[in-house]
Parts: sequence; structure tokens; C-alpha cells
Amino acid sequence: MANMKHIIWILVSSLFLATTTVSADETARLIRSANRYFAPLTDAMPGSENDTPERIALGKKLFFDKRLSINDEQSCASCHRLEEGFAGVDNLPVSPGAKGQLGTRNSPTVLNSGWQDSQFWDGRAEDLVEQAKEPILNPIEMGMPDEQAVEEKLRGIAEYGDAFATAFPGADPAITYQNIAEAIAAFERTLITPSRFDDFMNGDAGALSEVEQRGLKAFIRLDCNSCHDGILVGGETYEPLGKENPYENQSDQGMYEVTKDENDRMFFKVAPLRNVALTAPYFHDGKISTLDEAVRKMGTLQLDEELTDQQVSDITSFLKALTDKNREQYIQ
Repeated sequence: MANMKHIIWILVSSLFLATTTVSADETARLIRSANRYFAPLTDAMPGSENDTPERIALGKKLFFDKRLSINDEQSCASCHRLEEGFAGVDNLPVSPGAKGQLGTRNSPTVLNSGWQDSQFWDGRAEDLVEQAKEPILNPIEMGMPDEQAVEEKLRGIAEYGDAFATAFPGADPAITYQNIAEAIAAFERTLITPSRFDDFMNGDAGALSEVEQRGLKAFIRLDCNSCHDGILVGGETYEPLGKENPYENQSDQGMYEVTKDENDRMFFKVAPLRNVALTAPYFHDGKISTLDEAVRKMGTLQLDEELTDQQVSDITSFLKALTDKNREQYIQ
């Protein structure tokens, strides 16, 4: 009798696996579908053609140097943390600046950021170089009074003289605000984080689990990819937050704050979703605490869909597969 029960259990288990395992043909079709809407990361970001090792090394030093702030208390890395477990953010709703004053928007990740169409939630900086210039002079963030003050401060630090001369040969003077931003951008363009999803798009059928593949299918079926597409699964377009149902927090009007164009009210950059499992809290105001909540909220706001628990779970599983392979261990 015991042997018969064991045989029946094996048959039932085999039948279950046969009905739930994704076939090779289905996976192949999904890989083709993924490549229609998304793209694997490449080895270099746009604009990196002139990034020498010396310029990158200087940019890294500047990125972590608190002396770029008014009181030597704040660096780029203070809000865009890169140490183990962090994915280019500080995981705070909004970030404190050099003097402790809080900013008004959630700090976006610097990982892979050079692929974005423009920078900041409202797109006011066209590239990483222009983005790097703003926080240093922002009175809430790093608080330096003007470009000249930054240049003079760095010229007074002996180690930077040779570093700038080497990174920008022939430039006179070598230490300029433009070159400071150029160097920081060069370092940021090295922050490329391949994920298992890249392996999947490149043809590795086993790179995503069955649940993650199911989440990818749901992501596409629900048309999430109409905004979150391309190499970063987002980061290329601007959409109204609350396309179908209004977002609760209307205090920040997004692009309108820059353009004053009524048509830009509540328009924000579509967030890139690479490493999104490690960049909580979410949205421009940092008011959404968990990835599950963010997925469910986006269904309501943008799609007018009340997502089921299964859909939320599946999509969240797929989004976790967008994590840098070296940082996956830190997903909770």
C-alpha cells in the first residue's frame, strides 16, 4: 500500500510539473517578445567615447569628496550611495543636504543613468554633465555659492592640481566647473549593472524563473511596457502621474514647475526600473514604501486596473530580476 501511495504521488507530481513548466517554445517566444520592447545593456554608455581612465578616476574621487559642499559635510555619494547593499540611492523619501535641510524630491539612482533621455524627475538637465553641475550649487543640497567658489576651493587642494592636469591635458586652467562636471559624469558612466534579464534577452532561457517569466508576460500584457520600455525599462519619456486616476499628492506639479506650461502639470519622467527592487521608497515624493505597493498603485493610477494579488506578485518577481547580479543578494 505504501509503495502504491508513493507511485500515485510521483504520477500526480509529474502531472503537476507537466502542466506548470514553461515549454522551450513558450520561453523562446517570450525572449523574442522581450527584445521587441526592451534591450540588453551594452558595455558602454552614450557619451563615454572620451572617458579616459584618468578622467574616470578623478570623477570617482570628486563623487565621494565632501569638500565639494559648503561645509565639507555632503558629497554626491551622500544621496547616491554605492557601497554594498545600496543601488545609487540613500533609500530615504527625500534627502538631507549639507546643512540638514530636506530636499523636495526622491533621489533617483545614478546606476545606468547615462542611458536616460535626460536627467532629474522634470528632465531639466539634458545629460549627466549638466546634471552634475546642479547639486553642488543647490542651496538645499551641497550649498556652494557659485561656480567660481567651487573652482577656487579645489585649486586650494594640492592633490587636485595634478589630477585635473592629467585628466584634462592641455586645458588651461584645468580646474574649471565644466571639467568638474565632465569628470563626475565620466565616473557615473562606468556604473553599468547587468542583470539576469539581460542574460534572458541575450538568449539564456534559464536566466528567469517560471514565476519571473510569468511576471514579464503580465507586464507586457497589461501594457506597462508602453511607458517602461527600452534599455532601462523606462527613463526615456514623460507621462502624467495619474493618467487614469489622480495621484493623492498634488503639491509637486512636475515638469510644470519648470516650464509653467499648463499641459505639463503632473508630468514626470517615467522612472527606469533597473534595480528598482533596491531603490525604495518610490515615486517622485518617496511616499510609496514597497515595490508591491508601487506596482499596485501604478495599476490604479496609470491603467485604471485593480491588479490581483497574483498579478502584483508576478510582476514584482519580474522586476526583482532587473537587479544588478552583484546586488541581488541584498533584495529582501
